[in-house]
Amino acid sequence: MSLHQLIKNCKKNDIKSQSQIYHLFAGKLFALCLKYSRTQQEAEDNLQEAFITIFNKIGQYQFKGSFEGWMKRIAINTALQTYRQKNVLNLVEENLPDEVEVEIDEEELSLDYLLKIVQELPERYRMVFNLYVLDGYSHKEISELLGIAEGTSKSNLSRARLILKEKIEKNQQHQSLGLL
Repeated sequence: MSLHQLIKNCKKNDIKSQSQIYHLFAGKLFALCLKYSRTQQEAEDNLQEAFITIFNKIGQYQFKGSFEGWMKRIAINTALQTYRQKNVLNLVEENLPDEVEVEIDEEELSLDYLLKIVQELPERYRMVFNLYVLDGYSHKEISELLGIAEGTSKSNLSRARLILKEKIEKNQQHQSLGLL
């Protein structure tokens, strides 16, 4: 059955079609939820909430643009809503340089390590970093999504990059000294 037909069936609350949509996209959306969650359990909760919202709002999808993109926006908004409710996103303005350059020896750093240090960022920095760097949102869009000023978005991105740079440099120093 085509994706178009599955979506049409989901609009009629067809459970089998909902299950197929879930199995088609759960892996990708879970990976996305992991980027915006502190723990795997939190990511699973966000994924579940995202799919509830997707199936409740699927009638609003008009077959314009990517269905997967539409679902990704819902998953991101679901994760961000979790943080808004926890009041974690009360961000502080910081005066930091706009751009922090991070030099990475790609052969020395594993993807697992990079994902780990991104997940270790404080929520406010991780959210902005993920939205800007990994998902391609502009600072204007981030400010609207998170309810913060564009300058706050920029300073939090800069701070995230600075923290990542420090962790990467420390890791590289330990490797060169044979401590890892």
